[in-house]
Amino acid sequence: MRIYLDHNATTPPRPEVVDLMTRVLRDAWGNASSVHAFGQQAKAALDEARSRVAALIGADTTEVVLCGSGTESDNLAIRGAAEAQADTGRRHLITTAIEHEAVRATMAALGRRGFRITTVPVDDSGIVSVDAVRDALSPDTALVSVMHANNELGTLQPIAEIAALARDAGALMHTDAVQTAGRVPLDVRALGVDLLTLSAHKFYGPKGAGALFTRRGVRLAPTLTGGRQERGRRSGTEPVANYAGMGLAAELASATLTDEPARLAALRDRLEQSLLHALPDTLRNGAESPRVPNTTNLSFAGVESESLLIGLDLEGVAVSSGSACSSGTLEPSHVLRAMGCSHARALGSVRFSLGASTTDAALDHAIAAVTRVVSRLQGVASGGGR
Repeated sequence: MRIYLDHNATTPPRPEVVDLMTRVLRDAWGNASSVHAFGQQAKAALDEARSRVAALIGADTTEVVLCGSGTESDNLAIRGAAEAQADTGRRHLITTAIEHEAVRATMAALGRRGFRITTVPVDDSGIVSVDAVRDALSPDTALVSVMHANNELGTLQPIAEIAALARDAGALMHTDAVQTAGRVPLDVRALGVDLLTLSAHKFYGPKGAGALFTRRGVRLAPTLTGGRQERGRRSGTEPVANYAGMGLAAELASATLTDEPARLAALRDRLEQSLLHALPDTLRNGAESPRVPNTTNLSFAGVESESLLIGLDLEGVAVSSGSACSSGTLEPSHVLRAMGCSHARALGSVRFSLGASTTDAALDHAIAAVTRVVSRLQGVASGGGR
């Protein structure tokens, strides 16, 4: 029995999505920029995909820019907004200490080009300080970028509050919603954001497809040039099948938002409570609420996460120690360190992220496996396993 509890890294594409992509690859292979029937068939598939993505987040279809990934979407939002406003004197960008590498690395690159970057802190529960954002805003602030939910902790950030502050200061607001799109209800109008990133493979769509909500009237300098696709904001011949798959995945995800979040939250809570009870000195990282319903991050005393991940994989349970984009590093999570966690606690932390395939039986198997492997590793660490 193999149990997959790493849905924040990626999700398996739904069978309906795979079927649609196969049909589009076979039947709608034309270039969507061509005026003949083959091209127009491909363009129709793009239009439907864009409409479905827009419906998921409460946007207009004209406000959805189709991209190749969440990382590309983040880059277009941040670089595009920064470059578009640079000649106005607004060269200040605000972000947080717990962002995904796609945001952190992009901010760092802009900092090397002369933009002023302010990184605001989070508290010990992983929540961004609204007061710190307020204090950081200045007349030359071009953009504030704060993720909607942290990929390691699942904590939801006060985006609407921060967006209101940014708007009052004349700055744009971007949120990386990769971990929330398709998992919790999203409405870009209610959030008050100007830019929002999502990625298809986080809600049972294909890899190689993402999108950027760009509020009407927001100027972006393109990060890819060479064509007029996406109204000149993202050049390149569109991977029509990928986008069609993303559109259908968005529509299917929207249909699950009534019941699935509550189901996953109940399973997550049972997982947490069982492990906290069975394994003394185990700690939950991040706020209990608000957070996405499928995610928990636990620290196991006296255990290194890499050893635990290997042990659990041998038991048929797939989890992670944090962002898949940072796997392989020996450094502890920057998210946990930003919260004030000790080096040892950060190194002993594991993320469990549940999804559509998570059942009660699967969870029982996972709880038993985690308890068994952690107990064994703690015994070895204390000398009991020699």
